[in-house]
This record gives sequence, C-alpha cells and structure tokens, in this order.
Amino acid sequence: MTARRCPIRSRPAAGRGPSLGGMSESIGAELDMIGIVVTDMPRALAFYRLLGLDFPEDAPDSPHVETTLRGGLRLALDLQSMVEGFHPGAAPTGEGRMGLAFKLPSADAVDAAWKRVTDAGYGSVLEPFDAPWGQRYATVRDPDGTSMDLFAWA
Repeated sequence: MTARRCPIRSRPAAGRGPSLGGMSESIGAELDMIGIVVTDMPRALAFYRLLGLDFPEDAPDSPHVETTLRGGLRLALDLQSMVEGFHPGAAPTGEGRMGLAFKLPSADAVDAAWKRVTDAGYGSVLEPFDAPWGQRYATVRDPDGTSMDLFAWA
C-alpha cells in the first residue's frame, strides 16, 4: 500500500497559487492578520507564549493584543466581550472556528511540545503520531477549545 499525502497538509508546490474558483483574476488582497477570539486574555497569552509566540508584556490588560510573525503576518488575540461590542451576535469561541499549525524542527520536538503543553494543563485532541502524509503530528487545544496542530516533516 502506498501512503498518500493529505492534500490539506501537503507541502506547497513551488510557483503554484491557490485556485481562484473560476475567477480570472485575484482581487489583490493580502492576508495581513489572523485573529483569534478568546474569553480569558491571561490564560490565552500563557498558552500561546508556551508555543513560542512573543506578545507584549502589558498584554494581559488589553482586550486586543497582537504579535508579528516571521514574514510579517500578524496574529491577534481579541477578547470575546470586545468583539461582541462591535459585532453583536458574533459566534462564541470554541472548536471548529479556526485552527493553527505550528511547525517544529523534528519529530522529537513535536513529542516534547505536546508533553509541555499537556503537562501545563491544556487539552489534547490527538497524541503525537506518524501521519500517513509524512509528518509527526499532534493536536492540542487552547484555553477556549481552539485546535492547534503541532507538526514536523519526517
């Protein structure tokens, strides 16, 4: 039996962009920020700092915090109460709203990261395993139930 790569988790092909679904040209938008809605800023910051993200020290007192990732993309955490203030009826936080995948340097690093996160009291969705698409893979939950993947290429 030949292992097949998961199309969602496969390495991007050089020079190929996403399908435009029949559109002849892009609208020219650039992805600049990913926002995650949280219910408890200090708990969320502790989780994401454990994963290696660098947020400002005064962040626990703010309803909106962000950090700039390598490559310039920003990641923001927004308190649900703040979001509800300008977006009445916004869906609550929790699983299935979005997920992030954190790349690690090795399979051992995936196992160690999963252990640190779960030892710190955060939930596990998938214990580390060797995925058929060629990665060491695990999934944990942030304090609001959002899934975060930990992976390394084999």
